[in-house]
Amino acid sequence: MILALTMSLKAQLEAIIYAAETPITLEQIIQLLKETLAAQGVSDEAEARSRIRSSVEELVTEYGSPDHGIEIREVAGGYRMSTKPEQHEVVREFARSLKPPVRLSLPALETLAVIAYKQPVTVPEISDIRGVDSGGVIGTLLDRKLVTTAGRKQVIGRPILYRTTKEFLMRFGLKDVSELPSMEEFEKLVTESFQAELLPAESAGQEPEVAPAQTDNEHAGDVVPEAEKAG
Repeated sequence: MILALTMSLKAQLEAIIYAAETPITLEQIIQLLKETLAAQGVSDEAEARSRIRSSVEELVTEYGSPDHGIEIREVAGGYRMSTKPEQHEVVREFARSLKPPVRLSLPALETLAVIAYKQPVTVPEISDIRGVDSGGVIGTLLDRKLVTTAGRKQVIGRPILYRTTKEFLMRFGLKDVSELPSMEEFEKLVTESFQAELLPAESAGQEPEVAPAQTDNEHAGDVVPEAEKAG
């Protein structure tokens, strides 16, 4: 049981250090792993610090092995993962081969969300859900290979049906559409992503370029969805 708890602590430490965008400190780790430490009977702060530091050092040693291409380094008072110097060239070549991030306007993201959750779906149906004409952004989504046609709906006028593609699954890190988060979670993700993109412009005293509420102007402020992680 103790071994299992120790392994769980190390696994959680590894995941936290990997996910951290900036070096994460022992204090931050202790706060995040309070429940795990409590389950191990650790409540004293000094003992918690000692246990965390010991586990981090074990991970540092394990990743220091020549069998690993990444390492855990102590940087600016915290810990972070990085590629080992001897692997920099191969990583640089790999980075050059990667596709550039998909940049989409908020109307395009909204339209993509409707297609993802309602597919196969027609443009009139998408426009009815969004409350605004969505025909203007379909071309962009087709160009980015995020959606494709799926035949025609057997109703008057036989409008074209649209669905998401394999490229969409790859970009959002999904096995299939059954792994899509709830609509509420997806909307929150889109909102946070959009707001995060506006912060640099606002902090610089610039007016963010936002598409008007009732238009799908594809040249209005692009944003990048945060649904995939490199590395």
